[in-house]
Amino acid sequence: MSVSDLIPELVTPRLRGRLGTPYRFVAECPSTQRLLGDEDPEGATVVTDHQTQGRGRLGRTWEDTPGRSILMSVLLLPRPPMPLWPELSLVAGEAVARALRSETGIDASLRHPNDVVVAGRKLVGVLPEARTGRVVLGIGVNVNQLPEELPTDTAKPPTSVRIELGREVERAPLLAAILAELELGYDAWGARYLAR
Repeated sequence: MSVSDLIPELVTPRLRGRLGTPYRFVAECPSTQRLLGDEDPEGATVVTDHQTQGRGRLGRTWEDTPGRSILMSVLLLPRPPMPLWPELSLVAGEAVARALRSETGIDASLRHPNDVVVAGRKLVGVLPEARTGRVVLGIGVNVNQLPEELPTDTAKPPTSVRIELGREVERAPLLAAILAELELGYDAWGARYLAR
């Protein structure tokens, strides 16, 4: 098996902020959402090459081909009151869309409430799960899948960065860009409410 391009040695030198610190990579797990605990600090990020029980919104499953996606969870400790936390789906979706546009040139946009799409085709899913005082934000990005590696029985037609660009892309720079944009969006969201 080849070495993943999402190992800490290749990702952490690219990180520019507090999200992604500490950074943990596991080759495979049931779900990255389950790997962040109460002892982890804000910004802790877990990334995997393959989830065996990946989840989406409303109990749907998230399927992936090993080594082709960005599958991650980021721990956030939001300061605005809990009733506002559902907005983090939008904050994260917009951040991922910005990162995709800047890193790849793909015309990605947010489709309310938690998908990032290109011309109506789903590229990214966002799943925030709230616990007392914390949110574990799951993000799944279809990066290097070929058409035959994407599910065909989905409500929304899927796509990948590779399909849209016609070439494979490095995942580490894209992951770092997503975390940087997420931090900017998250901080701006928090500041907007705390300034009131």
